[in-house]
Formats: sequence, structure tokens, C-alpha cells
Amino acid sequence: MKRLSRILSAAGLAMGLALTAVPADAQQKNAPAAPAATPLKPGSPAAIAAAKEILTMKNAAAMYANAVPNLVEQTKNVLLQSNLNYQKDLNEVAVIVAKNLAGREKEIGEGMAQVYANEFTEQELKDLVTFYKSPLGQKLLAAEPRAIQFSMSYMNQWAQAFAETINGQFRAEMKKRGKDI
Repeated sequence: MKRLSRILSAAGLAMGLALTAVPADAQQKNAPAAPAATPLKPGSPAAIAAAKEILTMKNAAAMYANAVPNLVEQTKNVLLQSNLNYQKDLNEVAVIVAKNLAGREKEIGEGMAQVYANEFTEQELKDLVTFYKSPLGQKLLAAEPRAIQFSMSYMNQWAQAFAETINGQFRAEMKKRGKDI
């Protein structure tokens, strides 16, 4: 029963996320293709600089600061699954690989700046920098992470409760068919 509840909770969350995306999708019928399908155009140096300033103000680097060690660890763990007898070697090699690739996470920041430069004009980026330096912009920078955290928590709670509603409807419909589940 717990497993079913977890599955339903996950399904509810997925459905909740899908439903929240529907209005945005409907509004963006003529939106460009997914980022992976669309190559980034090089932004002007001023646009890239403004984008980097925005990302710095938003502390975006915190999102990817541990990307390299985390990916090294994930890769090591995958390799360990089929090479258990090499555990000692793979642990030692992971340290070497992490050292060799240290700093490469900065590529993410460069890419993010390029994305911003593709999504906003140079003037819009400059206006955003000005906004984020304003009192309201500073308040947004300070309060937004907490607001997002609370929003995600609310969405998860909602999805869990909604999954129970879905579970109840499934049970009711199955009961109508003479099948208790």
C-alpha cells in the first residue's frame, strides 16, 4: 500500500507539473524549438557581460558549483556496478579525474550567460541589471529562493493530496466493476 501511495504521489506530482505547463504551452504555440535543438547565437560582449552580472547577482553558480565532483562520483558509481572488483582503483581514479576536470563547471556559467544573451536583448539585460540593483530587485533576489522553495513544497503537498483523490476515484470506479483494490 505504501508503494502504491508513493507511485500515486509521484504520478500526482508529474500530473501537477504537466498541468502547470499546459497554459504556458498554450501561450507559446509559436515558441522556438527546445534549447537542445536550437544552437545558441553568440551574444554581444555587452550582452554577455550583463547576463553574467545578472547570474552573479542571482548566485546562479551555487546551482552548478559541485557539478564536476557530482558527475565524477555518478560515473564512478555506474562503473562500479559492473566492475565491483575494481572498487579501490575506481575510487583512486575518481580523485584523479575530479582534479583533472576541476573548474570545468565554469562552462555552465558561460553557457547560461549565452542563453540569457539569446533570450533577452542587450538593452533588456541592462535593464534587468538596473532592476536587480533597485530596492525591489534586491528584495526579489533575497526573497525569491524562499518563495520558490515554499512553492515547491506546496506543489508537492498538493500533489500528494491529489494523488489520494485519484486513488479514491480509481477504487470507486473499480468497485463499480465489482473489483475491490
